[in-house]
Formats: sequence, structure tokens, C-alpha cells
Amino acid sequence: MHVFCFKNNYRLRRIAIPSSIISIGDDSFSACASLVQVTIPHSIKTIKKKAFQGCISLEQVLFENPSSVTSIESFAFDECSSLKQIEIPSSVTSIGDFCFNLCSSLKQISISTSITNIGESAFNGCSSLKQISFDTSAKVSSIKPDTFCKCSSLKKISIPSSVKFLGHHTFNDCSSLTEIEIPSYVTSIDNYCFAGCSSLIQILIPSSVTSIGEGVFVYCGSLKEI
Repeated sequence: MHVFCFKNNYRLRRIAIPSSIISIGDDSFSACASLVQVTIPHSIKTIKKKAFQGCISLEQVLFENPSSVTSIESFAFDECSSLKQIEIPSSVTSIGDFCFNLCSSLKQISISTSITNIGESAFNGCSSLKQISFDTSAKVSSIKPDTFCKCSSLKKISIPSSVKFLGHHTFNDCSSLTEIEIPSYVTSIDNYCFAGCSSLIQILIPSSVTSIGEGVFVYCGSLKEI
């Protein structure tokens, strides 16, 4: 499917992509403001950049099982503000930068063991996100800058043991976050990682950490124990 195929089509409400298509191109359905539902067939391997960016009415994305999608690229679902839930298939290995940025209705997300890369700001501004579940055998080695920034409904998260690095502003302004488990393999916590986590009461920093950046716990007014 070529780039810009249906961009700015304000009347399009539902899409069932034919099984002859193997890739959804850049901006294919971006700014389709009335689009409510899309079904991704088994044949699709890649969802390209900005494919559904700004589809403000999109509520449901369905993947045919088994899915062949391995990559959801940068800004693919950026600003899909009505998207409440999406089940990322176990075939996916990479979630691009700003992939679900400002999906303000998204309530939960599951990160399977197949995913090795989560891009910067992937879930930035997902203000309704309450639950993030990592598979116990997750392979993500770092949580990059701004990944969960401004997820203001998030109360708890268990970071998988595969993670060694927490990027800058990763959990910045997660104002409902009360507890977080940092695994014993993390070596670096970058600048402002937990800044503005005003409900955070306690955090245990493992002995593996050798570097704590600037302003990591600034404006954490409830923090009583480290």
C-alpha cells in the first residue's frame, strides 16, 4: 500500500485491508478523522511511519491471528486520541518512536517477550494508561527517553530484569505513580527520569546503579524513603 493512499479522507469509517497487501505505507490513513475501526490482515508485515497518525476517532485496531506484523514504525498511531485498547501481536519485535504518542484514551498495554525495541516517547502523554504489563521473559534492554512520560494515571510498573538503562524523562510527570520496581541489572538512571512523580512514596535503587543523572527525583514531594 503506497504512501498517502487515503490521507485526509474524512468520510472513511471502517477498513478491512485485503490480504494481498503486505505493508501499510507512510501516511496511508493519516488524518482520517472519522475512521473508527481497522482490521490488519495476516499478510501485513510492517505498519509504516504515520500510517494512522491523527485518526482521532479510531477506537479499535484488530489484528488477524496469527499476525505477521514485526514492526510498528514511528508515529504510526500518534494522536489517536480515542484508541482505548490495542493488543500488540506477539510477532512484533519493534515499536517505533512516538508510536502511541498522545493516545490519551489508551488504558492498558502488554509488552510481549518478542519485543526488543521500544522507541523514544512511544507512550508519551497516554494520560489514561493505568496498566503496563511486561512479559516475565521480556528482552527489552533499555527504556528510552520519554517512553512513559506524562502517563498520569499509571500507578505501578514492574520493569523487567532485562533492562539496564532508564532514559531521561522516562517516567516524568507520572503523577499517580506510587511504586516502581527497578531491577538489579540497571546501571544508569538518566536525567529527570522520575521528575514530577508527585505520588511516589518510596523507591529502592539497586547496588548495580553506577550513575544517577540530574534532577532524577525533582518535584517528588511524597518521596519518603530511598
